[in-house]
Amino acid sequence: MKYRYLKDVVTLELDRHKCTGCGMCIEVCPHEVFTVESRKAAIVDKDSCMECGACARNCPASAISVRAGVGCASGIIRGRLNGSNECCCE
Repeated sequence: MKYRYLKDVVTLELDRHKCTGCGMCIEVCPHEVFTVESRKAAIVDKDSCMECGACARNCPASAISVRAGVGCASGIIRGRLNGSNECCCE
């Protein structure tokens, strides 16, 4: 099952000019948001980003930015803390 966040609200940004094409974002992204095209990273599925921040923290060129914790992961944690099993991703 492919999880989705709310359409067009993800804070993920990629500066392709800074990207070195190392592929680290592909390695660490749990939802396959990235690919490499023409030796640079590209976002192929932005709406499946859960904003965990792994890509930005592991990008050696600082080409990726994301406000970690504001997406699905944060929603799931808040739901569990509040006794709810609701998930914004499904």
